[in-house]
Amino acid sequence: MSGQDYSASITADITADEAAERISRVADWWTTSFTGAAGRIGDTFTVRFGETFVDFAVVELVPAKRIVWRVKNCNLHFIENKKEWKDTRVIFDISSNGVATTVTVTHAGLAPGIECYDNCKTGWDFYLGESLRKLLTEHQGIPDGRKRQEGLPNGKGHHERSRGSVEVRPD
Repeated sequence: MSGQDYSASITADITADEAAERISRVADWWTTSFTGAAGRIGDTFTVRFGETFVDFAVVELVPAKRIVWRVKNCNLHFIENKKEWKDTRVIFDISSNGVATTVTVTHAGLAPGIECYDNCKTGWDFYLGESLRKLLTEHQGIPDGRKRQEGLPNGKGHHERSRGSVEVRPD
């Protein structure tokens, strides 16, 4: 991991166990084009967005503390190096102070200078900063993303933050 790897933090008024369980419900916050399972070490799953797909394995799981997904294979159809995410890791570090829980997500290997960084950062900003945050704070994510943003309460593609906060780094 470098200090430049994509990272975002979400704080919510839930327990660490609840956060871990909701993270594993990938179809509830990332995409409904999801096959497999993401709740136990050794689980494998695939997410799809049209021609783009990413195959993951859950390679580390410390209950209510840490979840690590490794990219086994991918096809990022929108860039020249379609395998750019292969062998990168998405790391969820979970900490609780008894009142609130913070989830820090790092995509190790997704850093400025790689071809998909800008597009992928924009995607993660939405799926983590909006959709996963909503699942953690309001029990309802926004899987499949931006095409549904028009349906959010203020009709402008974003909404008032409630019961949680998000911080996205770097930029």
